[in-house]
Formats: sequence, C-alpha cells, structure tokens
Amino acid sequence: MIKEYLEIGQIVSTHGIRGEIRLNPWCDGPEFVKKFKTLYRDDKGNKPFKVLACRPHGNVAVLKLEGVDTVEAAKALKNTVLYMKRADVNLPEGEWFISELIGCEVLDCDDNSICYGTLTDIDSGAANDIWYIKTPDEKEVLIPAIKDVVIRCDVAENKVYIRPLRGLFDEN
Repeated sequence: MIKEYLEIGQIVSTHGIRGEIRLNPWCDGPEFVKKFKTLYRDDKGNKPFKVLACRPHGNVAVLKLEGVDTVEAAKALKNTVLYMKRADVNLPEGEWFISELIGCEVLDCDDNSICYGTLTDIDSGAANDIWYIKTPDEKEVLIPAIKDVVIRCDVAENKVYIRPLRGLFDEN
C-alpha cells in the first residue's frame, strides 16, 4: 500500500550540548537522511520539523532541528520516530519502499488465481534481498528478490507478482 509518510528512523540520543539529536536511520543509511529539508513526528504529516543541518556520524545521522536548541529539548525527543514525506523522494524505476511492500499479497505472475501468501519481511542479503513469505498454511518461505523471480510489484493494489524458482512452494 502506498503511504504518504514513511518512517525514516528513531531518535536515540542527544549529540553535544546545542540540541542536536542522533537518529538511527531505518532507511538506506545516514546519507539518505541528508536529502530531507523537513521531517515529521507522525505518519499524517503533522508536527513538521525543519531540518537545519544533517551529517552522517558512523551509522547514525546527527540532525539539528528547528526549535530544538538545548540538550534538554533534544532529550525530550528520545525514542521519537521521525517520518519522511514520500513525495520528497524520487525512487528509480523498479524500486519500492520496504514498508510499502510488507503486507502485500504474493501472487503467481502466470496464474493470478494462485496466491503464495503474504510478504512479511525483507532482509538485505549479500547478493540480493531476501523476501519472507507467510503461506496460507502459516509456513514461512524465503525467496530471492531477483528479476527472474519478482516479476512485478503493484504496491498501490497491495500485490506482488512472482515466478518462483522450482521447488520453493512445493509440499514437503
């Protein structure tokens, strides 16, 4: 399902004494966070924060947010999840946000009457992503997210179409 606002990360601590915060990114990494001029405190776009500065610091992003000028104000935001506006990102053709893929129905691309289950999780593998599919009988099947297997994604319709490798969904 296409979402207008997506989680980008969680504030995990303060940084310094001037109100900077450390954000644990739940996206491609701290460099990705630098693209945003505004982040939000909820998934409806309410309570915007203007991002005055952002820099990677190891595996976190250090942000200076408008109106957060003291260490006490920064501490009050600890554990807050920040959201980005989807329209602020241009995804390349054939790429999707993980949070939009999770929950999609997984169908056979050659016979749409065959439902393999629901996409429940995605892991980044060394060569390609791995998709976790929960079958209708509650089994978990892992599939490689490669062009030969994942044929089409329609997140607007909450469906992905695959051509599974031989034996992946066979009964054991």
